[in-house]
Amino acid sequence: MAQNARHVHVVGTGTIGEPLLGLLCTFRKELGIDTISFNKKQALTSDRPKVRALMRRGALLAADKEMIPKFEELGMKIAFDFEEALERASVVIDCTPAGNTNKTQNYARHEKKTLGFVAQGSEFGFGKPYARGINDEALVRVEDQYTQVVSCNTHNLAVVIDTLALQDKDPGNLVEGRFVLIRRSSDISQDGSFVPAPAAGKHDDARFGTHHARDAWHLFKTLGYELPLFSSAMKVNTQYMHSMWFSIRLREKITLPQVIGRLRENQRVALTEKRSANTIFSFGRDQGHFGRLLSQTVVSVPTLHVRDEHEVVGFTFTPQDGNSLLSSVALAAWYLYPEDYVERLQPLKAFFFEEI
Repeated sequence: MAQNARHVHVVGTGTIGEPLLGLLCTFRKELGIDTISFNKKQALTSDRPKVRALMRRGALLAADKEMIPKFEELGMKIAFDFEEALERASVVIDCTPAGNTNKTQNYARHEKKTLGFVAQGSEFGFGKPYARGINDEALVRVEDQYTQVVSCNTHNLAVVIDTLALQDKDPGNLVEGRFVLIRRSSDISQDGSFVPAPAAGKHDDARFGTHHARDAWHLFKTLGYELPLFSSAMKVNTQYMHSMWFSIRLREKITLPQVIGRLRENQRVALTEKRSANTIFSFGRDQGHFGRLLSQTVVSVPTLHVRDEHEVVGFTFTPQDGNSLLSSVALAAWYLYPEDYVERLQPLKAFFFEEI
């Protein structure tokens, strides 16, 4: 491999890791990536079809040194061991729930050679929180070697706030933002964690309620904003999509046509006349990349309502993990090409939708 090769290594092949690898492989040339690799912990025959499919797309398999014989015994060719993959990597994207652990145990010793490390929404504190299009201007080269892509629901919440309340970059326009996250119980790729009936969540944070508002607060804090946010959450017995009810009270007066106009102008927002998750999910399955829509939110227009000229309420749907995938790819491109990463992301806009 050339000394200055641009190599992206993905840790984990779960609900985020696998489709992320698909995106990176599909747009490798456009993103300016030379090689892509991924890490597997366990050598399982049940994972072999997925691993082979990713390898056919051009991704290279890495594993812990002691596990290499087991992988190769099962017919999965190892390109290099995990430590070598980290040594080669320009960017490491951790898609596991162990990002903070890996940071101290594995990534810290590679800081001098690696441009950046990215973790996902569960790994609060890993690095600067990020959502594509929300706080790109807050990213600082070298200083932000560690970044955390906020959760898919936090993306949803944040883009609604950004679009409806912060058009003029005036945080004082948001009087209050309240959100109820109605979460699917598990992804269609998962067998566990399914709930038999709707289950209400607890308010573990005295100030913010749930981590969704807390994470959004920290996301906007990178821009110098301190927003009044509160969220609640519950799980429902579905595997389709998360949804969200929101109430945003503004200082300014606003009309329903103005609300729809602001949402329509934002390319990261998809509008729909649909009110059911299954029809939106079906559209994503047929038209998305690996079944994912890369829009940050899908707003159900018939549910929008303006109350007392200042409060906007409505329902939105979270596009699987598509928004987190986009932000992960955006960070990889930013670490590699900070001057023109936005242009390199343009081919992905084929999976943004104005209307669903």
